[in-house]
Amino acid sequence: MQPELLKKEFGKNLVFFGGIDVQSLLPFGTPNTIRGEVTRIIDILGQNGGYFMAPAHNIQDDTPEENILAFFEAVKNHS
Repeated sequence: MQPELLKKEFGKNLVFFGGIDVQSLLPFGTPNTIRGEVTRIIDILGQNGGYFMAPAHNIQDDTPEENILAFFEAVKNHS
């Protein structure tokens, strides 16, 4: 799904939750890639409110600790 289109089409009527891929990005991405994607999704879905930042589903046990920490760091440091 394209978050830009979802926000444009439904952003006035829905609150979005999740959006961070737990199948590819979190287990196999680099910390820098994860930080970039977290920032991108917050900037898109969080525009004018209506977004709860979270993984798309439960973080699986094959996800490296440094990737989980990069996720939380990016959320915490987003301005």
